[in-house]
Amino acid sequence: MMKLSEFSTFIVPISLSDHALAERFRKQHRNPVKAKQVYLNTLAVSAVNFYLRCMGVETNWEVSQSYDPLMQAAMDVADLEVGDRGKLECRPVLPDVQVVYIPPEVWSDRIGCVAVQLDPSLQTATLLGFTDISGVEEVPVSQLRSLDVLLEHLRQTAPATTLEAPVHSLVSERVNLSQWFENWFDAGWRSLDSLLGTGQPHFAVSLRNDSRLNEATVKRAKLIDLGLSLKQRSVALMVAITPSLGSMNTSEVGSPMEILVQMHPMGGETYLPTDLRMSLFSPSGEMLQEVRSRNHDNYIQLKRFRGVPGECFDIQVAFHETCLTEMFTI
Repeated sequence: MMKLSEFSTFIVPISLSDHALAERFRKQHRNPVKAKQVYLNTLAVSAVNFYLRCMGVETNWEVSQSYDPLMQAAMDVADLEVGDRGKLECRPVLPDVQVVYIPPEVWSDRIGCVAVQLDPSLQTATLLGFTDISGVEEVPVSQLRSLDVLLEHLRQTAPATTLEAPVHSLVSERVNLSQWFENWFDAGWRSLDSLLGTGQPHFAVSLRNDSRLNEATVKRAKLIDLGLSLKQRSVALMVAITPSLGSMNTSEVGSPMEILVQMHPMGGETYLPTDLRMSLFSPSGEMLQEVRSRNHDNYIQLKRFRGVPGECFDIQVAFHETCLTEMFTI
């Protein structure tokens, strides 16, 4: 199979609500083979729906055949209605499978097909690429075209009302963490004291209990507004960077750093909203860590990780169809 880094792919965390919908559909089919098919198809459509919404593409899954239990029972369908443009097929691809199966019943009225590789634990989905529907049941993964080509195709051919500004996907400028040791901070990154003044004691408690933070640690936080998805509630992304033990000279070239990332409720809220997801990605798009908030979590954090100056990583915060990505350079 091709390497995912060869062209644009997109990794989507599969949420608890995605699994709940897939399970709801699965229970409506007694045949175990059909039930499994429907479950995997639902996860694939959910991943493509998330991606397109992040890219500002209007979708309407509820009117699609894949959302109708009767159509699920009659056919092998995994379609997603894309604005006024038509139906996009979303085919699940299991790990280590090198072809995308496109059943004949979906050949006649699809504008294309997106291949979605599901990881063995069904925790993430990787959008591998897309292909035209050409009357072929099996398309090699190596022959898929980039997602960038799909987006360009939609932008060139869709009515003006189909594509909106990408308000569901927010990407920040890359933040240089090494500059924090020189008291140089990007806009929006505030000291914890300025946020503690709004009455958020959980900040102090969570950091006080971390023995590896010291006087050389630099801590900053940024308010994150996910808009209507969080019902206008704000959360705070906190990043702490510390020189590794034995390497306290921050000016030394290549000195390793330890990084701690947390998410906290703001605006007087005690707990984070349930199923808020925070993920760590490599520059190539590989998900390295993910944590999700549960009921009554007053903060969540990723496992501490290390890096050296010049290395990059991304932090993605996602809730329902809204995602925000903060990009960092150490």
